[in-house]
Amino acid sequence: MRRTLVLGAVRLAMIAGFLSLWELASGRWIREFWISSPSAIGEALLKWLQDGTLATNLVATFNAMILGFVGGVAAGVVAGFTLGRIPWLAQLLDPLIVSIYSLPKIALAPLFILWFGIGLFSKVFLTAVVCFFLVFYNTVSGARAVDRDLIDVVRVMGGSRWDVLRRVVLPSAAEWMFVGIRQAVPYALIGAVVGEFIAADRGMGYLITRAGTAFNTADLFAALFVLMVVAVILDLLVRWSERLTSHWKVDR
Repeated sequence: MRRTLVLGAVRLAMIAGFLSLWELASGRWIREFWISSPSAIGEALLKWLQDGTLATNLVATFNAMILGFVGGVAAGVVAGFTLGRIPWLAQLLDPLIVSIYSLPKIALAPLFILWFGIGLFSKVFLTAVVCFFLVFYNTVSGARAVDRDLIDVVRVMGGSRWDVLRRVVLPSAAEWMFVGIRQAVPYALIGAVVGEFIAADRGMGYLITRAGTAFNTADLFAALFVLMVVAVILDLLVRWSERLTSHWKVDR
């Protein structure tokens, strides 16, 4: 507890020092047009909170991100676990998977907009594709990296195939799956925002595009700050859920 408090205090001191230096440099050493200032960013955030701009656009981005994240993670876990346990099927589909994975995901955005329009679904599918491969490859690795000795022990004790799956394979793959899920969280946010960059009438990506077009540095930094806060909160939630579901794991 003491170490945690010390780390928290040091982090707060670093952030306060950085913001103070930023405020001091803005307009004195560097033109405010280029870097804005913490006070101007705070005023922009306060204005967005008061007129509902932040809530409206954050909800739009959050909806696309969560739906795409859940869909991509679910598909990645199912496909990864299936191909990890069925080698011949993985070998059969490997060229197709690699070819799709090699595509720059942003190149798919115009196609999704053509198929689903500029509304919510184009951002959801782009986010899902981005998240899918991160979770998929980690789950495949986890499903294959099962200790054969543990499987033999369960079978010697009279365990069924379901017992092997539930008590050995799933716990082994879970650790790898959560690595992929943690990696997918920021990329889900990136996918949603990139989709809004290309075509949207609301969302945090739309706010960033609008601020950049108007050369409004304060609004631009305010939108980026909100995205950073959201990413940190989501990462903490993933860590918390991992601790809840991995109580069986022994610390090494």
